[in-house]
Amino acid sequence: MQRVVTAVVLIAVLLLVFFTLPPAAALGILGVFVVIGAWEWSGFLSLDSYFARSIYVALITGLMAVVLLYVPDPLPLMPILWVSLGWWLCAFVWVLQYPTPIPPAVGALCGILVIVPAWAGIVTLLRVADRGPEFVLLVLAIVWAADVGAYFVGRRLGRRKLAPRVSPGKTWEGLAGGLIAAAAAAVAGGAWAGISPLVMLPVGLSVGVVSVVGDLTVSMFKRNSDLKDSGNLFPGHGGVLDRVDSVTAAVPLFVLEFAWLGLLSS
Repeated sequence: MQRVVTAVVLIAVLLLVFFTLPPAAALGILGVFVVIGAWEWSGFLSLDSYFARSIYVALITGLMAVVLLYVPDPLPLMPILWVSLGWWLCAFVWVLQYPTPIPPAVGALCGILVIVPAWAGIVTLLRVADRGPEFVLLVLAIVWAADVGAYFVGRRLGRRKLAPRVSPGKTWEGLAGGLIAAAAAAVAGGAWAGISPLVMLPVGLSVGVVSVVGDLTVSMFKRNSDLKDSGNLFPGHGGVLDRVDSVTAAVPLFVLEFAWLGLLSS
C-alpha cells in the first residue's frame, strides 16, 4: 500500500509539473531531482567523504547547466544521444558479464553517461513547442507500462532468469510481458498524440528493451556497492535512481527516434 500511495502521489506531482508549469519552472524542479540522483550515484563510487561526493555532484550539475544553456545551440544534441546509445549497448554486455570489478573512476564516468544524456533528452522534449509535456508523458508511460507488465507477468509466469547475478527477480517471461505492455502503451499514447500505430509500435518495443537495460545497469552498480536501494527519498520505492533507472536509458533513445521521424521541433 505504501508503494501504491507513493506512486500515485508521484504521478500526480509529475502531471502538475509538466502540464501546469512553464517549461523553465518544470525543468528547474526536475533538475533538483536529477541532482539528487547524482548524489545517490556518488554513493556507488566508494568515495571517502561528503566533500568528495559533493565535488562529483558539482561536476554533474555543471554538465547539466551546460546542456541547459548550450544544447542544441551551439552544442549539437545528436552526438550526445549517440554516445548515450553506445554506452547502453556496452552496459548491456557489461551486465551479462557481471560480476566484474568496477573501479571508482570508471563508475564516475558511467554516472555521467547515465545522467547527463537523459537530462539532455528531457530538456529537448520539454522544449518542443506545444507538445513537450505530451511527449515526456508518452515516454514515461511506455517505461511505466514496461515495468508493470514485467512485474505482473514475471510474478505469475516467470521461470527463466534474465540476469540472475544482477537482478534475480527478473525473468525472460517478465521481459516479454513488459515489452507487450510497452508496445500497447506506445500505440495507445500515439493515438492520443495523433501518431500512427505503425510508427509507435517499434518505438514502444525498442524503448521497452532499453529501459530494461537501464534498470539492470543501476541494479548492477547497487549490487556492486552492496546497496539494496540507491536512497530513501520515496517511501516504499527507495531513491531517485530506483525510480528513474529505466527512464535514464529510455529517454535518449526515444528522443533519437522522434528526431529521425521528424516529430521534434523547437
